[in-house]
Amino acid sequence: QVQLVESGGGLVQAGGSLRLSCAASGRTSSISAMAWFRRAPGKEREFVAFINRSGSSTIYTDSVKGRFTISKDSAKNTVYLQMNSLKPEDTAVYYCAAGGRGYSRSEIAYDYWGQGTQVTVSS
Repeated sequence: QVQLVESGGGLVQAGGSLRLSCAASGRTSSISAMAWFRRAPGKEREFVAFINRSGSSTIYTDSVKGRFTISKDSAKNTVYLQMNSLKPEDTAVYYCAAGGRGYSRSEIAYDYWGQGTQVTVSS
């Protein structure tokens, strides 16, 4: 089993920045892919960003390209999501996910999920 704990959410004004963290514990050797998803009010959960085990490959959804950066610290088993130039439409609960199937934008490819952290961007 793998446990994921997110932190770093909060309230920020449009144009501001936040950094989310996701700390993994347990059988982390089984993880080959980690990702961030988000669920905005009244919407389905959507893919935001992906990073592979080595950190050499990252993929983003179009709406966050150039503003968000996913990275990892393997020594700490932690993945980060640096969010800059935040917009009100980025308001959502952000979830960290981990899995062993490699890259995917689909929720079903990820076996482990964090509890979510709220990000609210005011206009």
